[in-house]
Amino acid sequence: MRVTLEGISDRSGWEGYKLPNFDIPAMCEETKAHPVWMHFGSGNIFRAFLCSAAQSLLDSNTMTSGITAVESHGTEIITECFRPHDNLCVAVTLNGDGSMDKEIVGSVGEALTTEYDFGRIREIFKNPSLQIVSFTITEKGYALRNAAGELSKVVEADKELAPSQILNHLTELAKGDEHCVGAHHLMSIIAALCVERANSCGAPIALTSMDNCSHNGEKIENAVSEIAQAWLAAGKITQSDFDYLREKVSYPWTMIDKITPRPDAKVEAMLVSDGLEDVKPFVTPNGTDIAPFVNAEHPQYLIIEDDFPNGRPALDKARGIIFTDRDTVNACERMKVCTCLNPLHTALAIFGCLLGYTSISEEMKDRELPGLVTKMAMTEGMPVVVNPGIIDPKAFLDECLNERFPNPFMPDTPQRIATDTSQKLPIRYGENFKAHIAKGDADKLVYMPLVIAGWLRYLMAVDDSGDSFTPSSDPMLSTASNMLGDICFGDTDITEEQLSKLLSNEVIFGTDLVAAGLAPVITGYFNELNAGVGAVRATLKKYVG
Repeated sequence: MRVTLEGISDRSGWEGYKLPNFDIPAMCEETKAHPVWMHFGSGNIFRAFLCSAAQSLLDSNTMTSGITAVESHGTEIITECFRPHDNLCVAVTLNGDGSMDKEIVGSVGEALTTEYDFGRIREIFKNPSLQIVSFTITEKGYALRNAAGELSKVVEADKELAPSQILNHLTELAKGDEHCVGAHHLMSIIAALCVERANSCGAPIALTSMDNCSHNGEKIENAVSEIAQAWLAAGKITQSDFDYLREKVSYPWTMIDKITPRPDAKVEAMLVSDGLEDVKPFVTPNGTDIAPFVNAEHPQYLIIEDDFPNGRPALDKARGIIFTDRDTVNACERMKVCTCLNPLHTALAIFGCLLGYTSISEEMKDRELPGLVTKMAMTEGMPVVVNPGIIDPKAFLDECLNERFPNPFMPDTPQRIATDTSQKLPIRYGENFKAHIAKGDADKLVYMPLVIAGWLRYLMAVDDSGDSFTPSSDPMLSTASNMLGDICFGDTDITEEQLSKLLSNEVIFGTDLVAAGLAPVITGYFNELNAGVGAVRATLKKYVG
């Protein structure tokens, strides 16, 4: 059984799989002729959630044009996963009762890379039918500066160029053998494409971040605006071009939630036993684990600010997708990212790595860890959460604690979630710290400071058994680790002064924890966690019970 158009043409051999119920070649032609939705970042959540949602609309004839998938960070997902399988993907839903829902997803009408297909990307961007350009490129993809606030050299160079120079450069590179990866920042590329659209068709467009980060629409708007302002000041674009980016381009905010772990060996084995061919996972040169299949949980949420000046697909007819106003999106995002899910995930990631766990569901059987995240959410998160109205925070939290995290069939790992922790702490913890500082009760916090101390202990790359481990990738890992100075495993006389440089870093924590008066308690926790073999477990037992 091959996951190709020819392979699924005989449906008799695909018992147990939900197959597309629309004319895929006709959809592909419509997508190329009248593109509506382009998406940058073709990873797991895109394929498991967005592509599946689009497929449900194509099945019902609510949509006729599919998604144009674009990869700007390497080419492997497109060249090794999409194209050999005629842009089809296997999506496997891992239910809590052990059952699996298997679907062949065929909603991608065209799959491109900025490295080799940039001329085609330019054509699509100039087409007035294009309504939405969405992104799942991680929070790092919007950052123009490093943790020290310094503008990247790539962005500095982009600001010196005219938009047409950037676009022509990428187009020429895509024609030849020279690769263009890293030649320009993606936000510069997007800004330049929008300027070209302004001067070709002039139709509005929505740039829609669907990344799991706070105020995601604001992040892309700020990045595009900063680059455009530099171009305007240098005379690289006209005031009319700049006004288009400000008035005809919208930047909707969204909140997305669906756990999509790395491809799991058990799922691969199940697919192979079904008879599927060529579904083996692999690791890209950038260190990303991918496969022609994705495995994910059933719950999914995508809350979108309804701000689409050129129209939009009827995504609200797909499961789990709601259009609303910006304030409600923000409340949903804060509920999830600051209280009900993401801080809990980060706590489980940090302590899971220290205690040697390789499964989130196994952590939820631990003696102390479920208590840690439950008490943190209930006593320190819920008192400052804003109820968004369309989702009940208590019900959402209960679903996470009692259904999603304990799901034994979800192969999610603390090591995956620990990736880029320094980029996540400002929102997942910083926002709640600031809320409690404003309330005047930050000195009463117990569990949030304990998690921060746990991360400092994690930075030492020694687990609770005294064995070394490799921390997950993080752009601030070496910087943060170096801020710990010459602290060694087993030291228990660490002072606030030794940790103050790190704890006062507002880029990492979202606020100055020293100025907030939290350094003493965090330092005390760190000394307890660092006391030697078994100290992490003993400290958790002491404070969680």
